[in-house]
Amino acid sequence: MDNATRLQYLQAMGIDVWVSRNEAPVEDIQPVATMDYQIEQQVEITGAILDDWSVLQQEVAKCQRCDLHKTRTQTVFGVGDLSADWMFIGEAPGHNEDQEGKPFVGQAGTLLTEMIRAIGLHRDEVYITNVLKCRPPDNRDPRIEEISSCKNYLQQQIEWVQPKIILTVGRIAAQTILETKEPLSKLRGTVHQLENIPLVVVYHPAYLLRSLPEKRKAWQDLQLAIKVYQEKK
Repeated sequence: MDNATRLQYLQAMGIDVWVSRNEAPVEDIQPVATMDYQIEQQVEITGAILDDWSVLQQEVAKCQRCDLHKTRTQTVFGVGDLSADWMFIGEAPGHNEDQEGKPFVGQAGTLLTEMIRAIGLHRDEVYITNVLKCRPPDNRDPRIEEISSCKNYLQQQIEWVQPKIILTVGRIAAQTILETKEPLSKLRGTVHQLENIPLVVVYHPAYLLRSLPEKRKAWQDLQLAIKVYQEKK
């Protein structure tokens, strides 16, 4: 991705690029796609692995472990590259996701796509899922028993994808996965670990749509993730 294209993506996120006299220019921080490194040959996904994913997805689709199955339209399993280096984990499906069966659609999904493009990747090059696979009624916060019911599904997805970096999207996803009650303001800007996988907390795009000034911080979070990923690979 050339610099002009990247700046176009940043503009789509609502971020005005400026340079401080005391800081390195944003343009000097290259997105992942422009780094000069040899891309390792992607591990071939065998039929057996695809069968495993299919079985898990079917299990989620008919899951009745908690009461959310009574109110959902359908489950929302996950989408993307099954061997992706980057994994994005949100909180739970919303109304649009419940209708379409895919995570992060609608306006929030469009902004997440732009955030992914801003780091030099396409949406189909990452893996996207949620802590919960069913929509809570009225988009309320997940309950403890619901999180517990879905926990094994998410753990299996992480184990099979084996990402090099995880980005938790929003406060509830971060607090749930990190098992903490710390506010997002204290969780972001720090590199956490989840079973030896670096984890970076980022704002939820739905929040950014309501709080436009925070998009500058969102870009800072993405820069941190890029730095961590480059050090990890």
